Amino acid sequence: MEQKGVQLDRETFSCSICLDLLKDPVTIPCGHSYCMKCIKGFWDEEDQRKIYSCPQCRQTFTPRPVLVKNTMLAALVEQLKKTGLQAAPADHCYAGPEDVACDVCTGRKLKALKSCLTCLISYCEKHLQPHYDAPLLKKHKLVDPSEKLQENICSRHDEVMKMFCRTDQLCICYLCSVDEHKGHDTVSAAAERTERQRELEVSRQNIQQRIQDREKDVKLLQQEVEAVNRSADKAVEDSEKIFTELIRLIQKRSSDVKQQIRSQQETEVSRVKELQEKLEQEITELKRKDAELKQLSHTEDNNQFLHNYHSLSQLSASTDSSSINIRPLRYFEDVTAAVSELRDQLQDILREKWTNISLTGTEVDVLLSQPEPKTRTEFLKYSREITLDPNTAYTGLLLSEGNRKAELMRQQQSYSSHPDRFTYWRQVLSRESLTGRCYWEVEWRGEGVRVAVAYKNISRAGDSDECRFGRNYKSWALQCDTNSYEFWFNNISTPVSGPGSSRVGVYLDHRAGILSFYRVSKTMTLLHRVQTTFTQPLYAGLHLCYSYGVTAEFCKLK
Repeated sequence: MEQKGVQLDRETFSCSICLDLLKDPVTIPCGHSYCMKCIKGFWDEEDQRKIYSCPQCRQTFTPRPVLVKNTMLAALVEQLKKTGLQAAPADHCYAGPEDVACDVCTGRKLKALKSCLTCLISYCEKHLQPHYDAPLLKKHKLVDPSEKLQENICSRHDEVMKMFCRTDQLCICYLCSVDEHKGHDTVSAAAERTERQRELEVSRQNIQQRIQDREKDVKLLQQEVEAVNRSADKAVEDSEKIFTELIRLIQKRSSDVKQQIRSQQETEVSRVKELQEKLEQEITELKRKDAELKQLSHTEDNNQFLHNYHSLSQLSASTDSSSINIRPLRYFEDVTAAVSELRDQLQDILREKWTNISLTGTEVDVLLSQPEPKTRTEFLKYSREITLDPNTAYTGLLLSEGNRKAELMRQQQSYSSHPDRFTYWRQVLSRESLTGRCYWEVEWRGEGVRVAVAYKNISRAGDSDECRFGRNYKSWALQCDTNSYEFWFNNISTPVSGPGSSRVGVYLDHRAGILSFYRVSKTMTLLHRVQTTFTQPLYAGLHLCYSYGVTAEFCKLK
């Protein structure tokens, strides 16, 4: 009972805010006492409301009470300290439902500070002290409080499991190692932990490296987003300016046509009205003359009739009716037709250029790799309409089908001189540049062709390998013969196995550096695949080999 009374004294002289013995105790108007520092801090937080309350009974005070040290309480607290009594453990020192309790405490248990893997017991701060003082106990392994200490006891032998069976991947006690685990690969749990710890560190290093790599990727992607946004904003701004200029130009031409039509209208109307006035004057004169003649015709006196007849004035010359060109005014209909023709031509230009604009603004490839298509339907999602550039064509190549088809002819074609033209090799490049992900197909006939891609700065003049598809580092080419294939790059030949086909599909992922050639039939058969780094936009190319009459055509896929 005496101990309980002391316990009550401790609680009586404890601050309900810090849960420790009162320091510089003060008593507020409601009668409750606190440490001066604690109640000041509590009320400082209530300064904005200007209403101050007791943390225990919630009674409010206005204005803020003046705090004066309670000397009697201070003396009592000092007396308690001198008698060696300590404040009762605060409630937060006792073990709750989610805490690990001290196994030594009786009654209300305190929170455990450490667990001993040797004793398999958890200790509060007070009961843990011998482990710090006693020489034998100092060797025990202390860990953070754990509720799973009993899991370290072998259920069969009731011994601490300090061994590990690698054969069965189980923690065991030393009796297990000579019993049911006899002959197994066993080591101490500490040794196994050390090895697994090394593996764990390696795994962590790998994970941390992957985290760093992914963070770099995220940063690069963010930079890509910013670059795309900047480029898109500038493109929108520039295109709006260009279209505004184009609209202004069309409006100017519209105004010019309108002014021209009105001017011609005024001229024509003025001419017609002038002629109309002349005709109306002639009509008036004729009517007057007709009235005179009518009156003369009613004269009965012959002499008078003859006298007056000769005295009548002669008619003025009549307006030449041939000068009056009565015809539909075709002039203005011709203007309308001309404007209509201009509209149609402009629509055709816009339609053609819009295709180029759409192809130029290809999808933005993210830095993460994209899966390569498998089926022809998937490849066709990236199909490109490709046309041949006449300025690059060897003079013996005839281009047709809207510049999609090339044929090797005996006679030279009447191409104008151009620095982009291949002068010796029977080759031609596409008009369109290729970036992003693209797919196209080539249908060929004859003894053989080379289906190629090349940089724009590939050499053109002469018969050196610098100009020939696949014989330099600026071009890649698949040689297609009747029953065989051969891949060429940088003058190195690679045999390619696969069934013959008159149609070859080409897939390009410029960003990923992938160039693949396929045999196209009901299924897609991969012939050859290149993984490299492309440093410039590519152009599709054709090289017509061997004899005259060989043809190759970029197929329409849409």
